[in-house]
Amino acid sequence: MLAPVLIVMGVSGSGKSSVGKAIADEQKRVFIDGDDLHPQANINKMSKGIPLTDADRQGWLDTIVTGAKTMIRRGKAGVMTCSALKRQYRDRLRSGISSVKFLYLKASYEKVSQQSGARQGHFMPVSLLRSQFDLLQEPDETEEDVITVEVQESLEATIAIALKELVYK
Repeated sequence: MLAPVLIVMGVSGSGKSSVGKAIADEQKRVFIDGDDLHPQANINKMSKGIPLTDADRQGWLDTIVTGAKTMIRRGKAGVMTCSALKRQYRDRLRSGISSVKFLYLKASYEKVSQQSGARQGHFMPVSLLRSQFDLLQEPDETEEDVITVEVQESLEATIAIALKELVYK
């Protein structure tokens, strides 16, 4: 049985929102895009090409935890997106959310760079992508609540693999 809260994680442009929304639709879950929970100060900073600091992310992570707790309290299952790039960020989410599982969308810099270049209307410029990869601490085998899915050439293929993996884990 999948945890009440699934967090789709990975670098910006890896497909978190598209994959998360597809999983939520397929599993009849609530979908919350973590990008919508950023405070305006974070959005302004990223829009100017300035990477967020750990301090910038703390309030955002707290808001994600609050949203997850609200879902659980209301008896809802949900899918949320959050880059969760560092182990400490994932640990913060784990400590605040009683039942959570992560789906890590793993992709190379080259693949995400290509995908991000085609993305329209997002506040995160492609110029910040390198900083995301530099910050990324990929989940390892000690993080047993993480399912890793390689980003495929097509969004549909990535979604299909993710759905299959969620059934078996």
